[in-house]
Amino acid sequence: MTGFAIEEVAVPRPPDSVDAADFAATVEVHNAVEADSYGTDELGYTAAEVLPGWLDRDYEPKRLFAARVDGRIVARAVYETLASDPSRTAWLELQVLPDFRRRGIGSALADLLESIAQGESRSKLIVYAASRQNPGERLPAPTGFGAVPRDNAEVRFLLGRGYTLEQVERGSRLALPVDEHVLRERYERAAAAAGDDYAVHSWTDRAPEHWREDVAALHTRMSMDAPSAGLQEPEELWTAERILDDERREANSPRTLLVTAVEHLPTGRLAGFTELVAPAELGRPVEQDDTLVLKEHRGHRLGMLLKVANIVKLQREKPGHPAIITFNAEENRHMLDVNEAVGFVPIGYEGAWKKLL
Repeated sequence: MTGFAIEEVAVPRPPDSVDAADFAATVEVHNAVEADSYGTDELGYTAAEVLPGWLDRDYEPKRLFAARVDGRIVARAVYETLASDPSRTAWLELQVLPDFRRRGIGSALADLLESIAQGESRSKLIVYAASRQNPGERLPAPTGFGAVPRDNAEVRFLLGRGYTLEQVERGSRLALPVDEHVLRERYERAAAAAGDDYAVHSWTDRAPEHWREDVAALHTRMSMDAPSAGLQEPEELWTAERILDDERREANSPRTLLVTAVEHLPTGRLAGFTELVAPAELGRPVEQDDTLVLKEHRGHRLGMLLKVANIVKLQREKPGHPAIITFNAEENRHMLDVNEAVGFVPIGYEGAWKKLL
């Protein structure tokens, strides 16, 4: 179908302006589609916030494409891989503004991304797609937890292209501030369950040098220990050098990273961590990023200990944000229990899809 043009979008590089028009326009497409899917604009980002991730060419190389109609960018597509991935997986993202759907734009962008994957001999494609919870027949995830509406456009689109639903993730929101008495009670109970073998540490933006190797190991384990169902997400290798590289790039971001970790005192090693990413604007929500307790240290309520400690840190150091947003696999009942006990409530769902080439 004619009426649109597809092109690859150049990623701005410092000292160029992060407000480079085409790159910023693709970010706005992302924000508009997320707002349409979840019914809230709290999942949006600025170009300055996402740019550091796009400059990661050594570990998570990405390519960005856009579709134009009458000169306006109305759709975006992302092709992402891992430099350390021997399984040859590619992650695809495709978003079209609601008013420009059913014109063949999504199909054309999907054809392009899949052709790139085939040209690189990729063996597996993974897509995460938000699904508004409409009425009607449901397509259940094979995990037995969660489902998406079978008649949704994105569901029919992915099924028609040979993708299979493997997992459903829940988006949740915690209204801030959380009552300090509630947080103290949750923390004291978790600390009592953890006992004397664990100690809590925290930092902002940069990991202390003596914890860098442990933080890298936790990030690597996060890629393997987090539930990924039939997606079988590949291991993502992190090193102390990669942690440093990531911190250097993020130093140019307007966001602040708040980290709380727990040390296993008998070994002197970190047993878990959690991250919150706070935007510069107080009127916008905070993003809950990774949270992990190593399997060998579970059963001591360390997840609750970490989550509550980092929320306390947020409210003391960055007060005024309206909420925290997080995503978890529906089968990850333990982490959902922790979130719900703190006060998180569901705001939407997304399907995790796989296609074997």
